Amino acid sequence: MPTPTFNVLLQRMETIPSSSKASAADAASTIAPFATALNGVNQGRNELFMTILWGSLGVLTAALFITRFAERASKHYRHLAAMSLPAANQKYWSKNTTSWWKFKKHIIYAPLWKKRHNREIQFSGVVNIGTLPSRLHSIMLSLYILSNIVACVTMDYSKRNKYEVVAELRGRSGYLSLINMIPLIILAGRNNPLISWLQISFDTYNLIHRSMGRIVVWEAVVHTLAWGYVKFAATGWSGIGKMIKEDPFIGWGTVGTAALIIIFLHSPSPIRHAFYETFLVCHIFLAATIFIATYIHVRLAGLHNVAVYVMVVASLWVGDRLWRFGRLVYFNYSKGKFTDATVVALPGEATRVTLHLPRYAEIKPGTHAYLRFDLLNAWESHPFSIAWVEHNSVYVPKSEKLAEDNKQILDKEKSTTDVSFVIHAHTGLTKRLYDRAAAMGPSRNLTIRAAFEGPYGGHHSLDSYGHAVLFAGSSGISHQIPYVRRLIEGYGDETVATRRVTLVWIIREPEHLEWVRPWMDAILRMPNRRSILHVKVYITRPKSPRAIHSASEKVQMFAGRPNIPLLLEQEVSQQVGAMAVTVCGPGGLADNIRDAVRKVQDQGVIDFVEESFTW
Repeated sequence: MPTPTFNVLLQRMETIPSSSKASAADAASTIAPFATALNGVNQGRNELFMTILWGSLGVLTAALFITRFAERASKHYRHLAAMSLPAANQKYWSKNTTSWWKFKKHIIYAPLWKKRHNREIQFSGVVNIGTLPSRLHSIMLSLYILSNIVACVTMDYSKRNKYEVVAELRGRSGYLSLINMIPLIILAGRNNPLISWLQISFDTYNLIHRSMGRIVVWEAVVHTLAWGYVKFAATGWSGIGKMIKEDPFIGWGTVGTAALIIIFLHSPSPIRHAFYETFLVCHIFLAATIFIATYIHVRLAGLHNVAVYVMVVASLWVGDRLWRFGRLVYFNYSKGKFTDATVVALPGEATRVTLHLPRYAEIKPGTHAYLRFDLLNAWESHPFSIAWVEHNSVYVPKSEKLAEDNKQILDKEKSTTDVSFVIHAHTGLTKRLYDRAAAMGPSRNLTIRAAFEGPYGGHHSLDSYGHAVLFAGSSGISHQIPYVRRLIEGYGDETVATRRVTLVWIIREPEHLEWVRPWMDAILRMPNRRSILHVKVYITRPKSPRAIHSASEKVQMFAGRPNIPLLLEQEVSQQVGAMAVTVCGPGGLADNIRDAVRKVQDQGVIDFVEESFTW
């Protein structure tokens, strides 16, 4: 028989394990629930912060709308008032009558710090880590990032159970990650209506898209880590692995987060630039994966109202691609005919590409298009500025009654349009295109099936400016030539305010003049050209500086690089009405011109427009 003492010890031994088990069960009951469903999630506050974030974006958009509307109204009034005035009578429009120039100088046109904005940061000829945002973009992005951080960390810290607080963070970060996907997708679309409404370039929206994408990724990672932290505390690694494998809700959430992390890892500029075509395909596939995984994840959670947001995001994404496909079909197929391209190899490793569209197309100056070429990876598309447009017009009698009077109108159904580009060979598609054209020899041109997607851009009209200064570097001339043509034609028709146009083109070698010779010859033969156009060509690497001769005072050629500040000061001293300074070329050139424009802001109304393609 056990002694009394032994019985006491036995009872104590039996009591201790049961107490430990109770404590463990107690702990599990206070931790595990906050790793499942909406336990601990403050959905009401999540929706409040969604309203605040969307409200702030709405206020910003409204402010931009008001500012742009005021600017466009002012330009329209100036255009109507000045287009019939001679140069001497446009002085009123050249003067600053408000302090708006200070905001342009220090905020709108200002780089982030000193001078660098669009000049790419490179560690070598291969490694490119991108460009810096402007000061205005930096302020806007910083405020939005800060607002997301504040929303994520604003929680009820009075709760005694820390795992409940972490669960609230899980809900907040996941909700905001999804909510931010909507503006993320809107800003990524080439057919984003805000581009034309606000006259903000796709390049700017693409910059904001990349920053918002990083916010979405980091919030999704925080969402996942918050769940993992609580789940690990409750069940350990084995419990986390089991949930990912066996629970569809957790499994699909993990798939979505993993896809976002992969997008983040392959999207930095060096990787994006080095393997752009591969990046683009992976980006599209991963985006589709994220939409599917997120939709299933929130549906399984019973968040049917949140699932609607996922559908909106996916619909915007699919809609943009369907609209682009529709434009491709519309412009490239008509009456059984497809678009063909004539490609001519030019000196300096460039090609002159002319697309023969099977239908009539209205194309404004300053536009660009995405081109695809059969047999050269037809799924690849790259943006190029439209340099020249020629319509193959067909006219028909206005009516049978007026046929005898030879009064005719344009029949757009029967007319077609030729669109030309200058494409400087670098790497990838542009190099393959040049090599293929060069292989045809000097006496033959390459004819290839192609596709035209566009036109995009062209929102900056120069018609209301009395003075236009157009800078072009290398193949950037293709962006400026249509403006020159338009302004000379408008001057002759008395439909523009422009009375002085200065075109400055910087090239490396004299042979590059061949890139645009047919179009420049046509411009130099235009009536009234001598009255307003001044052309200055700078050749930075001439074979013999003495061989550089100017054709006339109106068309001048120089050896070496231009002194941008001095050149702009000279133009300002002869300013006619409001002045527009535009640039299309390498980032370093654009930054120099931006800096020069900022320095003369106090001397009159001088607006700056930069055309760039960063990706």
